[in-house]
Amino acid sequence: MTSSALHIAIAGPVARVTLNRPEVRNAFNEGLIAELTAAFTELGAREDLRAIVLAAEGKAFCAGADLNWMKAMAGYSWEENHADATRLADMLWAIYSCPLPVIARVQGDVYAGGVGLVACADIVVAVDTAGFCLSEAKLGLLPATIGPYVVKALGEQASRRYFVTAERFDAAQAQRLGLVHEVVAAEALDAKVDELVAAITANGPAAVRACKRLVKDVAAREITPELRDDTARRIADIRASAEGREGVQSFLNKSRPSWLPG
Repeated sequence: MTSSALHIAIAGPVARVTLNRPEVRNAFNEGLIAELTAAFTELGAREDLRAIVLAAEGKAFCAGADLNWMKAMAGYSWEENHADATRLADMLWAIYSCPLPVIARVQGDVYAGGVGLVACADIVVAVDTAGFCLSEAKLGLLPATIGPYVVKALGEQASRRYFVTAERFDAAQAQRLGLVHEVVAAEALDAKVDELVAAITANGPAAVRACKRLVKDVAAREITPELRDDTARRIADIRASAEGREGVQSFLNKSRPSWLPG
């Protein structure tokens, strides 16, 4: 599946979604936003897939908003601006809430809305030369639609700094802050991404989806009797499922579960 703005390739249980606007540093416009929303909605609904890799062509991963798109927005009414921002918010939610694990393969710089894309991924691997910048304040704007995801990823204190200063920070700092999980040399980027994909696909497919939901559902919640009961129900559900029973029996019998090849 290919368009002018987005490439989608599926090999076995893994989908690769690649931003394909290198001439504008993979910046967002209405078309790319719509295609990303549709891609993650449709891929996330497929039972045959186990993971999605989000990547980009060219020197930059994503530079935020496209300049021509910004020029058009300059004349928008409040209602038009709200509708436009809602489409971006829907795209970010489609990625963040995708049932499948999403690995961001960051091969270059990440600015503004691009930081939101990275923050929506479950695992982020970046080259050591990548730079990050929440640059909205330089334009008299704010990182509003990406804010919920970036604050979750960076934490409140770091967000308070980088939202208001619009400073650039490097991949090592992004890793220290928790936005990035792995920082590697450019020649090691694909090997690290493939290693993580292999780790995910070695696990029970339903268990992986349930693990992703679990983190999002319990993060920042108070540990109440209701939450304790909810977690007990979740483990009971998966223990009693066909996949859970097979996984435990395979472990006890030292056999291979059906989700592993060979």
